[in-house]
Amino acid sequence: MEFQRVDRYGISRFDIPGIDKARNFFGVILPKGNLLSLICNSLVAQWRMKKSETLMNNSTSDRIEKQIEVEANVSRVWRAVTDYREFGKWFRVILEGPFVVGEIARGQITYPGYEHVTMEVIVEAIEPEHRFAFWWRPYAIDQNVDYSAEPRTLVEFTLEKVSAGTLVRVTESGFDGIPAHRRDEAFRMNDGGWAAQVKNIQDHVQASP
Repeated sequence: MEFQRVDRYGISRFDIPGIDKARNFFGVILPKGNLLSLICNSLVAQWRMKKSETLMNNSTSDRIEKQIEVEANVSRVWRAVTDYREFGKWFRVILEGPFVVGEIARGQITYPGYEHVTMEVIVEAIEPEHRFAFWWRPYAIDQNVDYSAEPRTLVEFTLEKVSAGTLVRVTESGFDGIPAHRRDEAFRMNDGGWAAQVKNIQDHVQASP
């Protein structure tokens, strides 16, 4: 087997056609063929990483999806999600009244640091023990900004019976319609927010079965 010395000064163009200098500061001795393989493998790995990042970004740019299993039957979880008083406990909002399809539900946020925010949603659907959906404006928390001309995103809760109890899935879609100057922040904050809220649903139900 033929070997090529790879020292701290690199190797010449003669050794690997098309490459002026490939530095390796470890000064190790490698078979000639192996060096080219290492370079090719590195390029392939970088391409795969870029492709993976692109697919991930394309799949999440407009939509957030979180899910969690709750050890309770569907009826109990449905009540936690759609009864306005129970919703208020885990979401940390004092709602003025029940959710009604086609109507606005409004309430004051109680989460520390966001007490100045009024939550306002338009109820889209209440499909008993299956789907609850509403429209809102994501991360609209600045009192000095008028958000009224902005489109809304759609938030959906769907429940599914599973062996452990109930699978709760929360999705929020429509971020591509949010103004570009605040779209990324709204997505990022709500992505983290829903991750916390599905856990809050689980904790709420398990604390009061």
